[in-house]
Amino acid sequence: MTAKRTVSLPDDQTAYIDSLVASGAFASTSEVVRAGLRALREREAAVDRWLERDVVPVYDAMRDDPGRAVPLESAMDVLRTRHAARLEEEQDGRGTGRA
Repeated sequence: MTAKRTVSLPDDQTAYIDSLVASGAFASTSEVVRAGLRALREREAAVDRWLERDVVPVYDAMRDDPGRAVPLESAMDVLRTRHAARLEEEQDGRGTGRA
């Protein structure tokens, strides 16, 4: 079952949709919108999985044992050191390619 909807889009988004259809990547504006909605659902599902798998367990562990927390300044020192090392590697042409 399908339902018709009327939407208003900025000119740049309309032009992008038109270019996708004109290129043959999609047969119609509706296909572009459906693909965009599928991608949005997939992204939201990925965020939900990340929250459930990675964030919630850490939150629960920190709530149960706040003493395991690292002071902000200590964490920032580690990040600064890693960042400086990465910059030095890149300047020396030894970059790892990691972002």
